Amino acid sequence: MEGIVGATFPVPRPLLARILDEGKNVFVKPATLTRIKPGMKIIFYASHEEQGFHGEAEVEGIEIFSNPMEILEKYKDGLFLTEKEFKDYVASQKRWGRERHKPWMVIVLKNIKKYDKIVKPKRFIAVSGRYIREEEYREVLKKTEVS
Repeated sequence: MEGIVGATFPVPRPLLARILDEGKNVFVKPATLTRIKPGMKIIFYASHEEQGFHGEAEVEGIEIFSNPMEILEKYKDGLFLTEKEFKDYVASQKRWGRERHKPWMVIVLKNIKKYDKIVKPKRFIAVSGRYIREEEYREVLKKTEVS
């Protein structure tokens, strides 16, 4: 974990707008990067149109769920997905055979910031996401004019 300040995840641009523009503060996905802790940064990468880093948020809290439907009960209003989108997302994981062993991760966000400029990452961002080290984060901030 040395030097790791956060993580990045790919999100389709229209869904990303709900976090960066509409104030939705609950991000959810199958648990892949499980060393994320409160106080770390989440850097949001638009995965389809307008690819690149679009903004960031601070991790307020993390919660792991074995039953994803419990997420809807607890976080429905803040969730960046609609109820139907979330249920479809869960169903898509079942089609791939992932629901049996993969818990779901909720990341509650605060201090959400949209970048002034879109920044292209130096390295590929897989669906599972990846950790961001301090040096890369500083480079992103220089290119976005966010401090």
